[in-house]
Amino acid sequence: MGSLTVRNLPESVKKRLRLRAAASGRSMEEEVRLLLAEGAADAPAKAARMPEPAGRPEAAQTAPAARRVLLVIAGGIAAYKSLDLIRRLRERGIAVRVVMTRAAQEFVTPMSVGAIAGEKPFIELFDQHSEFDVGHIRLARDNDLIVVAPATADIMARMANGHADDLATAVLLATNQRVLLAPAMNPAMWANKATQRNLKILRADGVLTAGPNAGEMAESGEAGLGRMAEPLEIVAAIEKHFDAGAETQNKPLAGKHVLITAGPTHEPIDPVRYIANRSSGKQGYAIARAAADLGASVTLISGPVTLPDPPGVKTVRVESARDMLKATEQALPADAAIFAAAVADWRTADAGEQKLKKDGSGPPQLALVENPDILATVSKLKSKRPTLVVGFAAETEKVIEHAKAKLKRKGCDWIVANDVSAEGGAMGGDDNAVHIISAAGVESWPSQSKDGVARQLVARIATELDGASK
Repeated sequence: MGSLTVRNLPESVKKRLRLRAAASGRSMEEEVRLLLAEGAADAPAKAARMPEPAGRPEAAQTAPAARRVLLVIAGGIAAYKSLDLIRRLRERGIAVRVVMTRAAQEFVTPMSVGAIAGEKPFIELFDQHSEFDVGHIRLARDNDLIVVAPATADIMARMANGHADDLATAVLLATNQRVLLAPAMNPAMWANKATQRNLKILRADGVLTAGPNAGEMAESGEAGLGRMAEPLEIVAAIEKHFDAGAETQNKPLAGKHVLITAGPTHEPIDPVRYIANRSSGKQGYAIARAAADLGASVTLISGPVTLPDPPGVKTVRVESARDMLKATEQALPADAAIFAAAVADWRTADAGEQKLKKDGSGPPQLALVENPDILATVSKLKSKRPTLVVGFAAETEKVIEHAKAKLKRKGCDWIVANDVSAEGGAMGGDDNAVHIISAAGVESWPSQSKDGVARQLVARIATELDGASK
C-alpha cells in the first residue's frame, strides 16, 4: 500500500516525504504508514513535534543543503578516511547520503557512518524498506554528484564493465549525474594494465578523479602511487566541480566544439599575384567570439585577414582553399560547423614559380580549375559529420532563390544568405542583413551589426544543439 501511495504522489510531495524520512531516520515506507495511521489532519502537528536527530547541524533543519553528494564507500583500508570526508562536506553545508559495499563494512561500521552522516547508510540492493519506491534509482538521481571513496580496483573494474550486482554498482550504472573517484589501492594494483585500461574507459565516459597520491601504504614496506587522496583534497575536487557547474549554467554551449571558417582564400597565380575576393572576415570572427562567449570550445580557421585572433579561440590561419579544407578535416569532429569563409571557387591549374612578366605579347592564358567544395564535403561525410552544418551564401541577386538551391545542392542544414552587392554593403562592412534558409522555411532578420547577427545566430545554434541532444 505504501508503494502505491508514494508512486501516485506528485514529485514535489515525494521529495518532501523523502526529507521527512531522512530527518527521522525512518524509511519512506515507515513514514507513509505513520502519516496514514495518524491521519492527514494530524500530520503537520506530528512534523512539528518530531525530535531533531542527534548530531545534525541546526542549519540543516531549517533549509535544505545547496548541494547533495552521494558517497559510495568501497572496501579498502582507506575507508576510515571517508568518515572525515563526510564531516568535512557537512561542515560546508553539503548534504551527504552514503552507500556502503559489503566489503566496506569490514573496515568501518554502518553505525559509525550513520552517526556522522546524520542518517543511516544504504547497504543492500534488495532492501524491503528502500526498494519499495525503486530505491537504487532514487539514490542514483537524487544528488548533484556521486563520489566513490575509496574507489578500489574492484569497483573501478565493475564500473568500467557495467556490472550492477550490488547496490553500489547498480546506483553507479543508473545515475545520470557526474561521478568522481578517489582511487585507493596497492601501487602494484594501480600500475596493473587492467586497472589502467579500466581507468581509461572510465575517464572516456566522463568520470572525474581525485588522486591517487604517492606515499606509504597500510601494508608494511609498501609505498608508491595508490594512496587515497586526503579528505580535504577530495573536498577541493568536489567544490571545483560545483564551481565549474555554476559558471557554465548560463553557458549553453559549454562542452561543445564549434568549428568556424572565416575570411577569403588566396589562390596563387604566381609568387606575387593571387585570386581573391573582398571578404574582411568580420562576420566569421564575430561568430567565433559569440560562440566562445556561450562557453563553446571554438576552432576558427581563417583565411588571410587583418583582424586580431579572438580571445579564448583556437585560430588556425591558412591561405588557399585546399589549406582550409585540410585544416577543417583536421579540426573534426565538431558539434557544429559554420562555414562563413568566402572561399574562392577557382584556382589556376599551374601557378607560376616566377613572377609573370608583361612582354608585349598580350595577357597570359590562365587555365582555371575548381577548388574543393569544403561545405559540401563536410555536409556529406559518412562519419564525423557535425550535428549542425551551416553554410553562407553571398549573393548579388535573387538572394533567397539562390540560397535555397545551394542548401539542396550542398546538403547542409542551414544557409545564412546575405546580399553582397554594392548596394547591400555586407562584404567588408560592419553591418549585415541575413536570411536563414532551412528545411523549415525562410526567416529574414533585420539589418544589424555583424556582432548582433553573430549573437543571434549562435544563440539559435545553441538551441538547436540542445534539442538534438534530447
